[in-house]
Amino acid sequence: MSDSPLKVWVEKEGRLLRLRLARPKANIVDAEMIAALSSALDKHSGSCTLTAVILDAEGPHFSFGASVEEHMPDQCADMLKSLHALIVQMLECPVPILVAIQGQCLGGGLEVALAGNLLFAHPEASLGQPEIKLAVFAPAASCLLPERIGRYQAEDLLFSGRSIDGNEAHRIGLVNALSDDPSAAAVAYFDQHLATSSASSLRFAVQAASFDAVARIKDKLTRVEALYLQELMATHDAVEGLQAFVDKRAANWEHQ
Repeated sequence: MSDSPLKVWVEKEGRLLRLRLARPKANIVDAEMIAALSSALDKHSGSCTLTAVILDAEGPHFSFGASVEEHMPDQCADMLKSLHALIVQMLECPVPILVAIQGQCLGGGLEVALAGNLLFAHPEASLGQPEIKLAVFAPAASCLLPERIGRYQAEDLLFSGRSIDGNEAHRIGLVNALSDDPSAAAVAYFDQHLATSSASSLRFAVQAASFDAVARIKDKLTRVEALYLQELMATHDAVEGLQAFVDKRAANWEHQ
């Protein structure tokens, strides 16, 4: 039995790469999970027959989010840089990434999902960016959500920190389809719409559809990461919010 936080395999005669978060129930997106995802994409995305990637998760939940401990001041720079490098790697993946979401998909977990192309969710899934409740913000989601659902609907989720269910996520365009078995729905989409395509031509279609959005996201992500590390983390409340979460106590805001 592997100790890897990620299960990786190829099926459909080399056409489909499967990536499965394998540390239930939380499936925390920590440094080890980020490295495993990046390594798998590095290893397999160059295959000329690869046509799509499906990312899903073991257990009742997709992911509770990133490691809060790795967000503390002594680790957050390295953590953000590695997470954001993974986000860019996913955005630049030459084939479509289909993401299947069940249960909670929060924080850094939702950021990883948002870097995919097509999202399939259970109607009762719970999606959200709760970072503001810890007095921080979600850098990658601040760049990815407006591209997917528009600025003002993105601001609702980013400013409130509230979670929405799969039905609302589908209504606002955050997810593409609902299913009681999102992984099966993603496989069915592959079988019906992608499996018979030319892998090489599909790669050009992916590039053509994403050129402008990927360029915008990469530029904004650089600036937002600097805002987070150089300004936000210099405030009392950001450090206090994270420490209070780790200590399991109420935070004491000084509003600065």
